[in-house]
Amino acid sequence: MGKVRAQKLVLDEHGSFLGMEKGCFVVKDKHGDSKRYPLFENEIGEVILKSGNTVSTGALASLGFWEVDVLVLTQRGRPVAMLKSLEDDSHVETRLCQYEAYNNSKGVDIAKQFVLSKIEGQNRVLEKHNLKVHSSIYRQKIERIPSKNLKDVRRKLLTIEGNYTKQYFKQIFLLFPRKLKPKVRKTFKAYDGMNNTFNLAYEILSWKVHKALIKARLERFLGFLHSVQYGKPSLVCDFQELYRYLIDDFLIKYCQKLKRTDFIVKSEVLSRKRQGKREYLNRVQTRDLMKRLHWFFECKVDIPRVRIGNKQTIETLISEEALLFAKFLRDEKKTWIPRIGILT
Repeated sequence: MGKVRAQKLVLDEHGSFLGMEKGCFVVKDKHGDSKRYPLFENEIGEVILKSGNTVSTGALASLGFWEVDVLVLTQRGRPVAMLKSLEDDSHVETRLCQYEAYNNSKGVDIAKQFVLSKIEGQNRVLEKHNLKVHSSIYRQKIERIPSKNLKDVRRKLLTIEGNYTKQYFKQIFLLFPRKLKPKVRKTFKAYDGMNNTFNLAYEILSWKVHKALIKARLERFLGFLHSVQYGKPSLVCDFQELYRYLIDDFLIKYCQKLKRTDFIVKSEVLSRKRQGKREYLNRVQTRDLMKRLHWFFECKVDIPRVRIGNKQTIETLISEEALLFAKFLRDEKKTWIPRIGILT
């Protein structure tokens, strides 16, 4: 799996600078105060750069050479880009095996596993909050789907998943403040603030997943449960399903203190001749949510690490699962069953 890099450099204060001097990364704030991070003494695993800060080309070259993850965020904290080494795509075997799996029975088994694991994760959340868990009949429904071709299997799987997810949100929305709870779950272009809060949190999850799949040398645009479409990272969408339940559990607690005044209404263009109003968290609350989400991904779950340790952070879990999935595609593992846990 490689050596674990734990150190993370975050430039989220406006006016900060990241440079390179004599084998050290140097971070200077807008007041001129600086901190040094020796490249070979501190295992730098990730650098997060927010708009409004600057970085030297020397530092970027060193980060690229040593394959350190670099994530670029907008001023409001939305991930928009990653720095990727030119050597990152050299491991072509994994992607060849992924293409082969898409056209054989392994692809069908993978698609089924994504849905099985998602519903199991939902059950963990329902059980934790003393709600009615899904009946175990879902497993029989999924396992009985004929494995003729992936397209037909995908359609049936998404129907089953959609029905169970609808029941799931109907229950967990009961846990949210009365004046804020939505009637149904809306994804793309939702109007109400709570659904848009879920969408924002899921967007951060998608970038954590995206980064993990890149590190595992997987093809992010070739998924098994979600269809292959231009511009759609369908494998990212697949992997998100494994961890949405953790985001849901986080939001159940986070949203308890939210009030109507924490939201603002924006007028947006819906089409060439139509405008609409949508509700979002205000700027202060959005920054708070983003900060707490980044902390959340550093929380630990009771799932043993592959090499050592009985617990690991959520972000490490996502990275490990992508690597285990790649091993399964390469036939280095006989089976692949995603590890599901719940925060206490």
